[in-house]
Amino acid sequence: MDVSVIIPLFNESESLKELDDWISLSFKYEDFDYEVIYVDDGSNDSSWDIIKSITISNLNRKGISFNRNYGKSQALSLGFSEAKGKYVATMDADLQDSPEEIPLMVKKLIENDLDLISGWKKKRHDSFITKRVPSYFFNFVARVFSGINLNDFNCGIKVYKNEVAKSISLYADMHRFIPILAKNKGFNRIGEHVVKHQPRKYGKTKFGNERFIRGFLDIITLWFTEKFG
Repeated sequence: MDVSVIIPLFNESESLKELDDWISLSFKYEDFDYEVIYVDDGSNDSSWDIIKSITISNLNRKGISFNRNYGKSQALSLGFSEAKGKYVATMDADLQDSPEEIPLMVKKLIENDLDLISGWKKKRHDSFITKRVPSYFFNFVARVFSGINLNDFNCGIKVYKNEVAKSISLYADMHRFIPILAKNKGFNRIGEHVVKHQPRKYGKTKFGNERFIRGFLDIITLWFTEKFG
């Protein structure tokens, strides 16, 4: 298996079939054997029924369902443990990430011998006040504290070497700091790739601004642990 694509999701029934078709098209002309692992984080809509129908008709699709909502970090952690690919990619299920970026990022990671490559939503299609301004400030603080020169630490679309994904311990909201966690494990070759950011097509965001406040506290905790732990 060359590439494992991990997709954590919560109540994304409207987008799942369209996303799965988009992934198939993105890999159609690529010379990669790949699998897609959907991790349903306790959805209460029809997401799990759609995932089951997708996995029945596609042998390289796998579905995992939590019995309640545990959070994105826990969903990613389980996806990482199940991934068989030499390279592991992550993306969100809301159609704002473009799956055709994944083969490009895998090739870039291989060509540059990187441990991890993170997407950068350079041109964003969301609210300036409630999403973009807090995000810019959050990423600035993360760069200063970590010393990692990334513009978008929390971008959902990333590609890792398998051993990097397997080494990262995720809990609480630590998925926002995966590049920092990877660096703390000794994986210092971290790159960035500008990705397309699509306007939200269905539903609304599952996250509020309180996550940025928690994020700043988590950055301080990570810095303190790395410095004195």
